[in-house]
Amino acid sequence: MKHFKRLKDFLIKNKWSYILGVLWLLIVDVLQLLVPEVLRRFTDDVSSGHLTREGLLRYGLYIIAIGIGIAFFRFLWRMYIIGVSRRLEYELRNKLFTHLQSLSTNYYNTHKTGDLMAHATNDINAIRMALGPGVVMMTDAIFMTAIAISMMSTTTDLRLTFFALIPLPFLAYAIGKFGKKINARFKSVQEAFSALTDTVQENFAGIRVIKSFVQEEAEVKKFSDKNRFLFNKNMTLVKLFGMFHPFIQLMASLSFLIAIFYGSTLVIYGQISLGDFVAFNSYLSLLVWPMMAIGWVINMLQRGAASMERINNILDVEPEIVDAPDAIDLDNFKGDIVFDNVTFKYPNSDYNALENFSVYIPSGSSLGIIGKTGSGKTTIINLLLRLYDIEEGTISLDNHNIDKIKLKFLRDNIGYVDQDSFLFSTTIAENIAFGVDNFSMDEVENVARIAEVHENIIDFTNGYETFVGERGVTLSGGQKQRTSIARALIKKPQILIFDDSLSAVDTDTEEKILQGLKDEMKNKTTILIAHRISTIKDCNEIIVLDEGKIVEKGNHLQLLQSKGLYYEFYQKQLLEEKIYNE
Repeated sequence: MKHFKRLKDFLIKNKWSYILGVLWLLIVDVLQLLVPEVLRRFTDDVSSGHLTREGLLRYGLYIIAIGIGIAFFRFLWRMYIIGVSRRLEYELRNKLFTHLQSLSTNYYNTHKTGDLMAHATNDINAIRMALGPGVVMMTDAIFMTAIAISMMSTTTDLRLTFFALIPLPFLAYAIGKFGKKINARFKSVQEAFSALTDTVQENFAGIRVIKSFVQEEAEVKKFSDKNRFLFNKNMTLVKLFGMFHPFIQLMASLSFLIAIFYGSTLVIYGQISLGDFVAFNSYLSLLVWPMMAIGWVINMLQRGAASMERINNILDVEPEIVDAPDAIDLDNFKGDIVFDNVTFKYPNSDYNALENFSVYIPSGSSLGIIGKTGSGKTTIINLLLRLYDIEEGTISLDNHNIDKIKLKFLRDNIGYVDQDSFLFSTTIAENIAFGVDNFSMDEVENVARIAEVHENIIDFTNGYETFVGERGVTLSGGQKQRTSIARALIKKPQILIFDDSLSAVDTDTEEKILQGLKDEMKNKTTILIAHRISTIKDCNEIIVLDEGKIVEKGNHLQLLQSKGLYYEFYQKQLLEEKIYNE
């Protein structure tokens, strides 16, 4: 039960729901235990010839009254115990999702989406079952067993009770053995389910790539293999259950066999009445469910413990990027940026993504960054957003070390347009206004005009209320990029970052967007990363990166005159434009 310690606060907060639920459950159990007593008296009256019409009616009313009581209190315990387990499911899923949101970017580089989805579904459901139906079955198993055995021994015959219950110790031992195996096999099933979920999620996300490379059959085979693996793991669990439950029923049958053989002998010799014998068998039949419930409880608790362990493994992960104890918000933030001798290597990487990188970007100025693929351009932005922490060098904003600035303040004041231009499955308006709490349609339309996407949007049937598909697939690459630009602008940040975010638009549209951005960039610090020189040629300063190092620095004309790597890029792009125009 050590895995459930994390739920201590929830259980304390909801203790009265559990206490009252168990109370109603015990009342149901007591009412069920009254049935054998009614049958005892009814049978004795029948065998003695004392049963009258009024007595028959009275016994019938007793059974009906007991049935109504059982139904009423059963409803109550379900509302309390099952209800609180559903509340646990709700709160634990919220807690897991909130924690996942707090984890650093690097966590998602090593953990698959499908696996995390399985934690939020199957695992949490298994925990709910353990602390909902599991509590019910455990209460039944303990209370019904104790009271039924007590009634059997005190109202019928102690020797008969002893012999009938001989199989119980063997049952308890077997359940303990089965429980350990169930736990191990259930963990294997959950892991196989996670792998299957991950395959499905990955396929749906990349369906266009799969179709364009005609890999449907290959992916179906891959899914079939994962599905077969899950099936086999489930079957190993089913086989164990196939032995588990019949074994419990066998033990129960042995008890009945002993009770019938020895009990009928006691009736024949007049040591107990026929009513006692009927009542005893009724109590014994009530014991069958608790005996089976013990198995179910062990199964549910083992499953719940296995799932809680998996959830705990996630909740125990600490975010790598957190606010320092003395982190502050900056007053009158201007947006001066300084990288001072920064060297950075990604986790599990063998080479430096940036090496001895230093640059000063004054407030209100613009910096263009160009370089080959893998030269470290996007790494600069990842570090500025504090998606990763650095170990060598410093990054400062307005003369404050970035580590001493609150993350929320830092990221609120940076408008970032990334290469992927990720959009959510909602309306275009809500995608544009994603980073702000309160917005007006005038603001949305204004930034859309600056990003040169307004005309495209109003051409849609539902305009700004048009729903985009998953990851924005119903929009073109250029429309997604421009929508992402509008999303960054509506935040009114002091720092604007465009990470190759105009690559999917033609040069004419690019020119219009940059022209529209001039007023927005006037008093803001702007970083433009691009492969096209036309995107960055008007920046106050341009740096050329190669293998994580600055190899050239200056404005457009200075870099052309130096005839280095920048000049090579420029000449290649002129040649490409010439070939394209021809």
